[in-house]
Amino acid sequence: MFEQIDVNGLDALQTEGPVVLIDVRTDAEVARGVITGTRHIALHELPHQASELDPNAVTVLYCQSGGRSAQACAFLSDQGFAKLHNLQGGIMGWLRAGRALSSPGE
Repeated sequence: MFEQIDVNGLDALQTEGPVVLIDVRTDAEVARGVITGTRHIALHELPHQASELDPNAVTVLYCQSGGRSAQACAFLSDQGFAKLHNLQGGIMGWLRAGRALSSPGE
């Protein structure tokens, strides 16, 4: 299971403690900007890299609009991850909320 959250929900999670942000978009999409502090793992690479992630960490996944990240959340949930959140609206929701993007790697 995973929870749908919006930008304000992400803010609330981050005030409670550390949050792992994972961007599952393509390399080309990521090149246009990310949420600060994000780790990029393209959706098709997630099965190969899931073992590198902490299944007990509070984890928020996002993509362009929320569809691919919901798939990623479902996959990780099946792998035993318990504290998963999907950012509703993805990066587009982030931008609609007036938030800025960072360059990848910042």
